[in-house]
Amino acid sequence: MVVTFSSVALAASGNATYYAPPYVPSSCYGYQDNGVMIAAASDAIWDNRAACGRMYSVRCTGAGCRSTTVTVMIVDYCPTGCQATMDLSQEAFAAIADLNAGLIQIEYNELLTNSTIQIPCIQIRIQIK
Repeated sequence: MVVTFSSVALAASGNATYYAPPYVPSSCYGYQDNGVMIAAASDAIWDNRAACGRMYSVRCTGAGCRSTTVTVMIVDYCPTGCQATMDLSQEAFAAIADLNAGLIQIEYNELLTNSTIQIPCIQIRIQIK
């Protein structure tokens, strides 16, 4: 039996700033190094720590943008008073916009990870490539 799942997701709109290293410790992973394509989530997407480990595709949509998209993992919390939906690592921000912009408009989508769906008597493994 072959099962194919398709979904169409509309991008959410928000804004992004950036923060510079060091990136540890983080709210989600303490002193674990998760690379540089990372971000801190504001209250808009933090979801009481459930955002930890979520992957997002992020694209700059306003002035100062580069024509590229980055994928970041949420590893930290951007506390109350945060000026953005996401506080991107300096490297992630620089990949999609000029650092001098400081605050940019973005579109972002949560990326699905490999999942297993269990239905009584049936187990379906979905692998996203």
